[in-house]
Amino acid sequence: MKKTTLLKKMIMEKKALVVPGAYDALSAKLIEKAGFKAIQASGFGLAACYLGKPDVGLLTQTEMVDFTRNMANAVDIPVMGDADTGFGNAINAMRAVREFEQAGCAGLNIEDQEFPKRCGHMEGKQLISKEEMVKKVEAACEAREDKDFVINARTDAIAIYGIDEAIKRGKAYADAGADLIFVEAPQTKEQITRIAEEVGAPISINLFDSIKGGKTPLMTYKELRELGVARVSVPVGTIFAAVKGLQNYLDVIKKEIAPGRYDLVCKFDEFKALVGLPEMKELEKEFLPKEIFKQKYGR
Repeated sequence: MKKTTLLKKMIMEKKALVVPGAYDALSAKLIEKAGFKAIQASGFGLAACYLGKPDVGLLTQTEMVDFTRNMANAVDIPVMGDADTGFGNAINAMRAVREFEQAGCAGLNIEDQEFPKRCGHMEGKQLISKEEMVKKVEAACEAREDKDFVINARTDAIAIYGIDEAIKRGKAYADAGADLIFVEAPQTKEQITRIAEEVGAPISINLFDSIKGGKTPLMTYKELRELGVARVSVPVGTIFAAVKGLQNYLDVIKKEIAPGRYDLVCKFDEFKALVGLPEMKELEKEFLPKEIFKQKYGR
């Protein structure tokens, strides 16, 4: 089954498909290894990982597509891209869809913020009109070659206009052809319940699993599944965990190297397996002349 078809099937089941955010190919491989069924490329994570900057629209379309292509090539499960605002108007969004589709993605997010966008849990957002976003969604749907390629239309309207306008926009984007509706940063469980009950299309809820700073209250996967939520994205926890792990490790080794601290690092053999070094050796054995293989590895 194509990755696009598989992703769309899982979304249409409305069983709260849990989709962690990846910030590079290695984190994508770890998500797959942990047993998750799909991945969201995290724009927040990509900006932090590759630029050391906040998620405020600094990465270009080319950079976003290239980084996400690496993720899609590294794993066998569906990867959704983050197209931000579509990198411009409806015509720019059409190109973005084609680029992410050709990069091997199974779908993408596209949002109704003005450019430059901001992370949904940051202040200072501005929105385009509902009418302009409807046409942008229609253009995105028209541009895809594979009709199973998932268009996830996001609205940030809650922060500016409130829940009623967010639900109106969600309905309008679904009517425009979006497969999935992402109402960003609901502030109460009651708002999440209203979104699930009133949008009338498969919905995605974003869980910002930081100790502090996120605007959305955390609900369990079971609670969200019972509401009929289609997708649960957990976009930033992976990079927060990586930062915390590096901080802990660096705090130790700045005093003295710490042999045997396997609570802080993975083992070398584990890492080699994760990045596929044994498979590379098998390919060399098959495709290099025998004498060269022996020179490299001995008997």
